[in-house]
Amino acid sequence: MKTNKSFSKRIRVTKNNKLVARKIGQGHFNAKSTGSQNLKKKKSVSMKITNKSKSRFIKTK
Repeated sequence: MKTNKSFSKRIRVTKNNKLVARKIGQGHFNAKSTGSQNLKKKKSVSMKITNKSKSRFIKTK
Protein backbone atom coordinates (compact mmCIF):
# COMPACT_ATOMS: atom_id res chain seq x y z
CA MET A 1 0.00 0.00 0.00
CA LYS A 2 1.26 3.48 -0.84
CA THR A 3 2.03 6.07 1.81
CA ASN A 4 -0.42 8.96 2.01
CA LYS A 5 2.02 11.76 1.18
CA SER A 6 -0.26 14.68 2.04
CA PHE A 7 -0.76 13.32 5.56
CA SER A 8 2.84 12.29 6.08
CA LYS A 9 4.05 15.84 5.31
CA ARG A 10 1.92 17.27 8.13
CA ILE A 11 3.29 15.08 10.90
CA ARG A 12 6.69 14.44 12.39
CA VAL A 13 7.93 11.27 14.07
CA THR A 14 10.04 11.82 17.19
CA LYS A 15 12.95 9.62 18.19
CA ASN A 16 10.64 7.68 20.55
CA ASN A 17 8.24 7.02 17.63
CA LYS A 18 5.62 9.49 18.84
CA LEU A 19 3.66 11.44 16.24
CA VAL A 20 3.61 15.22 16.53
CA ALA A 21 1.55 17.66 14.45
CA ARG A 22 0.09 21.14 14.69
CA LYS A 23 -3.44 21.67 15.91
CA ILE A 24 -5.96 21.95 13.11
CA GLY A 25 -7.58 25.25 12.20
CA GLN A 26 -4.98 27.60 13.68
CA GLY A 27 -3.67 29.28 10.54
CA HIS A 28 -6.30 31.90 9.71
CA PHE A 29 -8.10 34.78 11.46
CA ASN A 30 -5.28 35.54 13.88
CA ALA A 31 -5.42 39.34 13.67
CA LYS A 32 -7.84 39.73 16.58
CA SER A 33 -6.07 37.33 18.92
CA THR A 34 -3.35 38.48 21.30
CA GLY A 35 0.33 37.65 20.95
CA SER A 36 0.20 35.02 23.68
CA GLN A 37 -2.74 33.32 21.99
CA ASN A 38 -0.84 33.25 18.70
CA LEU A 39 2.17 31.68 20.40
CA LYS A 40 -0.05 28.96 21.87
CA LYS A 41 -1.39 28.18 18.41
CA LYS A 42 2.10 27.44 17.11
CA LYS A 43 2.73 24.57 19.53
CA SER A 44 2.63 21.00 18.35
CA VAL A 45 0.33 18.36 19.79
CA SER A 46 0.99 14.67 20.26
CA MET A 47 -1.26 12.48 18.14
CA LYS A 48 -2.69 9.09 18.95
CA ILE A 49 -3.05 6.78 15.99
CA THR A 50 -3.59 3.04 15.69
CA ASN A 51 -0.92 0.76 14.29
CA LYS A 52 -3.10 -0.04 11.29
CA SER A 53 -3.47 3.63 10.42
CA LYS A 54 0.21 4.27 11.17
CA SER A 55 1.27 1.69 8.63
CA ARG A 56 -1.10 3.17 6.07
CA PHE A 57 -0.10 6.81 6.43
CA ILE A 58 3.54 6.67 7.47
CA LYS A 59 6.37 5.00 5.64
CA THR A 60 8.65 3.05 7.97
CA LYS A 61 12.17 2.00 7.16
